[in-house]
Amino acid sequence: MAARILPGSTYYKTFGALIVLTGLTVALSFLHLGEWHAVAGLTIAVCKASLVGLFFMHLLHTKRLSWLALGSGLFWLGILMALTLSDYLTRHWSAN
Repeated sequence: MAARILPGSTYYKTFGALIVLTGLTVALSFLHLGEWHAVAGLTIAVCKASLVGLFFMHLLHTKRLSWLALGSGLFWLGILMALTLSDYLTRHWSAN
């Protein structure tokens, strides 16, 4: 099986983007965004995870079976998050 070889500059650019996004995450930790703080942090985290998956794990140039494994893992994560949130949101908290 012939593996697709990406040029080294692609990895350097991806690494640079990850460093910039990490710096953005650190800068975000000093800002007070209220309710939007978690949304902004998770957006940056999804961008970083996408870059790692696509370039360093070679999902960009892989067969459909790898995409199926990724999709099923994300689907399972969605099920777990939905069940956790359904439990959390239906509890009646008492404010003392």
